[in-house]
Amino acid sequence: MPVPSFDPGDPLGLDDLLDPEDLAIRDTVRAWAADRVLPHIAEWYEKGELPVLRELARELGGLGALGMSLTGYGCAGATAVQYGLACLELEAADSGIRSLVSVQGSLAMYAIHRYGSEEQKLRWLPGMAAGELIGCFGLTEPDHGSDPAGMRTHARRDGSDWVLDGRKMWITNGSVADVAVVWAQTTDQPDGVRGFLVPAGTPGFSAPEITHKWSLRASVTSELVLDGVRLPADAVLPEVSGLRGPLSCLNHARYGIVWGAMGAARAGFESALEYARTREQFGRPIGGFQLTQAKLADMALELHKGILLAHHLGRRMDAGRLRPEQVSFGKLNNVREAIGICRTARTILGANGISLAYPVMRHATNLESVLTYEGTVEMHQLVLGKALTGLDAFR
Repeated sequence: MPVPSFDPGDPLGLDDLLDPEDLAIRDTVRAWAADRVLPHIAEWYEKGELPVLRELARELGGLGALGMSLTGYGCAGATAVQYGLACLELEAADSGIRSLVSVQGSLAMYAIHRYGSEEQKLRWLPGMAAGELIGCFGLTEPDHGSDPAGMRTHARRDGSDWVLDGRKMWITNGSVADVAVVWAQTTDQPDGVRGFLVPAGTPGFSAPEITHKWSLRASVTSELVLDGVRLPADAVLPEVSGLRGPLSCLNHARYGIVWGAMGAARAGFESALEYARTREQFGRPIGGFQLTQAKLADMALELHKGILLAHHLGRRMDAGRLRPEQVSFGKLNNVREAIGICRTARTILGANGISLAYPVMRHATNLESVLTYEGTVEMHQLVLGKALTGLDAFR
């Protein structure tokens, strides 16, 4: 068999790791994003809105992209690698679109699927998988992000009911969600942290949208306000107590970020590569200058090493062998390198790099949020530090 020619779009031949179904899923999501997101995303980003969120959610549900790796209840039952490929293609369009899918599937739906009762699953999951119902995930608070054990949102018993009070902050999908998965301390109970399903419209519950963002502008971000929210006994997720519940959900979502960040990086790299081939200075394309080629080579190295790392973690997840520390490895590396790639791409584009006519600055600013949500750089460094040394530096 002859050696294949070098492909600048796949220099390591990573497509050889994919089977025909993997490729079909990737190409379907890529085509959808090119048709439904890319023609409009610069305008949505500039205006700081995602006006067709529910329409896009229904289309993503039709593609099987919501709760993609879950089984039953209308979910696609895809592999972890296939879900990762979808995340990469969605974030190559915009991090806000991938965040919509991640929060819906890997956080809200995952929590219900793994820890909910059969009645809760039947009530919520089919509609969420179809994109007819939107979910959000309330863990982060105004004063507690990296240390969720300190959360102030609390739930107390009142007869057979639960009453919730507190605030959650930086909640994707919050203002449009039909149901919020809210984590609260049960201070008068022995169970510790519990998860609650809070339907939109419940008295005392509101979700004002957060505006004036300079990152993830084409994404709905909200505060969750709970003032004496009364819920029936069957609103609690029955199959988990303690922080292992929300942390396991975050681990699943972080896995998608490992792939998604490489989509943003790929978009930045491809934009810079095309620009370098066509932009002329000193009588020839700038891609012919040594310094520009050095930048492109380094960007390609980190991009495709990151994709290879994502593939490896996906195979481990599919085999049931993926550890949280390994997800931290991927999230820390790939988001950090993606930001570096987009910043370098900006330098190749020069002044054009700050224009929304190109995707580079939009991806770079989005990645500033991706860098710190679902675990900051420092938290993932300490997770790995503890795993390497056996010594806990968190406290």
